[in-house]
Amino acid sequence: MSEPELLEGTRGRILEELAVAPRTARDLAKKLGIQESAARGHLERLEERGLVVPSFRREGVGRPRKRFALTNSAQELFPKKYDLILDTVVDELLAREGEGYVSALFADAAKRMAHEVAKDVPRTGTPDERAEDVVRSLNRLGFRCSADRAPDGSIRITRSNCVFRHSAMTHPFLLCEVFDKNLTEALLGQAGVDLVDSIGHGGIRCTHLIQLS
Repeated sequence: MSEPELLEGTRGRILEELAVAPRTARDLAKKLGIQESAARGHLERLEERGLVVPSFRREGVGRPRKRFALTNSAQELFPKKYDLILDTVVDELLAREGEGYVSALFADAAKRMAHEVAKDVPRTGTPDERAEDVVRSLNRLGFRCSADRAPDGSIRITRSNCVFRHSAMTHPFLLCEVFDKNLTEALLGQAGVDLVDSIGHGGIRCTHLIQLS
């Protein structure tokens, strides 16, 4: 079951209930109108996937009650509006400081991000090996990347997914020409990265060509 599908059906309703507050299997069964045994079965499957965690709490006399709560992984399944916040901040910065200031800010942010990502990227190896290391690091961030050789002999890094897709569509220059290009150059440890296609400019993928000296 994919992540979007987890928010559908009975298990999706269970996750939504647990997003409000921890619940027992009996609480969930009553709320959703299902058998308690069915609720326990769903909770077991969700626990196996690392989406819920049980805890015991004593309430008065008797045995502690077993309640289930969402894990951080489950919280991440719910829609987030980071792009809305980013777009609003960028628009405000552009209005106050102008494009030159914001471009420099995005370039510096890209280099800072590359510094963190590059901790997992070896500084040795052939250009092709380094490109593959960069691809693996970017994929861990959510990009879907691959690297190969273009017909002119340059290294080509292709991304079929952009983790900044919404903001890139809204501010393609800042996200594509500035941030993305600086990020790729900083990760590879060399300048001379040409962006020849981008999702932000209406393409179906982002393609960078690395010209080798």
